[in-house]
Amino acid sequence: MKTRRIERTRLVPHTVDGETEMVLDREIIQVPAPPADWDQRVRTAVTVGAAILVTVSITWTTASVGALLAMSTVAAVAYAAGLAFDATWIMCMGAEWLLRYDPKRAALPRRAGHWALTVSMGAVFAHGYLSHEWIVGAVGALVSALAKGGWMIAMRVHARPLDARTQQWVTKRRATVDGQLAMIPIRRELQRGQAMLDAEQRALNGPGSADPDESGPDPQSGSGNPLPTATGPMTVKDAVRTAKDSGITEPDAVLRYVRKVADANAKPETVARYLRLAG
Repeated sequence: MKTRRIERTRLVPHTVDGETEMVLDREIIQVPAPPADWDQRVRTAVTVGAAILVTVSITWTTASVGALLAMSTVAAVAYAAGLAFDATWIMCMGAEWLLRYDPKRAALPRRAGHWALTVSMGAVFAHGYLSHEWIVGAVGALVSALAKGGWMIAMRVHARPLDARTQQWVTKRRATVDGQLAMIPIRRELQRGQAMLDAEQRALNGPGSADPDESGPDPQSGSGNPLPTATGPMTVKDAVRTAKDSGITEPDAVLRYVRKVADANAKPETVARYLRLAG
């Protein structure tokens, strides 16, 4: 049986001069080695092979299409544009992989990848044809097809197919989470809009029309005590002073009066503070 060496660390008591402390003790032990996971090794080899094919394909296509486009433009620009031909279908395959658990959304990048591959193969063949080496062009065009086929096989190796009911479950859960994520920027936008409206309202009403400690609405209003008559627009501070001068000293009664004549959203602590200042 194969074994492997591992280092084990543990705390052990150690005494010096009658004083005991817990210290680290390290030892090397032999443990059974797990059997080789050939499935994982083959899966890794397939993935590495597909990556190598994609690298060869994008190099060949860039060289061929770049040489084709260099016939009528600057070489640097031509080869940069040639890179886009294979990069497009590679990007589509990446999007298809990310959307593998959403078949409806994955269908678009899959179709787009096939069209991009066709265009790339056609451009490589056109270069060989114009260079009077159409056989080289045809064989070179197959490089991209082989690379895409290899990567499709690698994707199937890593794929985890879902049955119909599980797919519906995943779709509903994803929709719920996506809806919650979508609400984050929406709430931010609404908050920014509300802040702009509040600032505009304060600017229109003037500096003395609102108190910095405003709160949410409170449905309570009215009082059993006789209230002074409001003579015009009042701030929270003016309303508190008016109530105090009229003999209203109970905080709840003052709050109801302020909310009636000045600001229906006045905070109790704000009214209490002004009431103390007025006293």
